[in-house]
Amino acid sequence: MAKITFIEHDGTEHAVDAENGMTVMEAAIKNSVPGIDADCGGACACATCHVYVEPDWTDKTGTAEQMEEDMLDFAFDVRDNSRLSCQIKVTDEIDGLVVRLPEKQF
Repeated sequence: MAKITFIEHDGTEHAVDAENGMTVMEAAIKNSVPGIDADCGGACACATCHVYVEPDWTDKTGTAEQMEEDMLDFAFDVRDNSRLSCQIKVTDEIDGLVVRLPEKQF
């Protein structure tokens, strides 16, 4: 089980518990975190679960595979720390993860 904090564009924080094996996107949807649309349901076929991984966590969350990078081309305001939350698996190692949400999702 990991604690994940989602920070909306306006600074509103949502701390949720996530079970190991699920994705960060699934944890957001399960806990009704606003700003994560997840239109494709986690199939890495859209960019509506785009998040910014806080710099302290980028090593632990890994790097985007080619398919994810291709989908990020459709996201709003992509940055070096942009990830699709459907591609980040929850493990004990990411307990305490903090991600920020973009102003909007496409």
